[in-house]
Amino acid sequence: MAEISSDVIRGYNDTMILSILIKEPSYGYEISKQIKKITDEKYVIKETTLYSAFTRMEKNGYIESFVADPDPEGNGKKRTYYRVTQDGRDYYQTKCEEWELTKEVIQRFIEK
Repeated sequence: MAEISSDVIRGYNDTMILSILIKEPSYGYEISKQIKKITDEKYVIKETTLYSAFTRMEKNGYIESFVADPDPEGNGKKRTYYRVTQDGRDYYQTKCEEWELTKEVIQRFIEK
């Protein structure tokens, strides 16, 4: 089975992360587990890639971070969570539209 090239998917890491965060705020490890699960383990995002994306998207105003206890009783260590901003929702929509156009163009070159 072919593997997904990191070069091919790099431009859509933000889209995958935002898709998860639009549903609810989350933290890095949980987001990476979700990506692995949703893709049936066909794509595993590297930790450095994930945190670089967080830094870039926060700088661009697409997400914001906050620190919270992992459970209501305050047990365990505090975690940095991320949530999507309205600019992030708009960016996500733009990336989804871009993906549809990309698929349409590339499909014209795929022979079955």
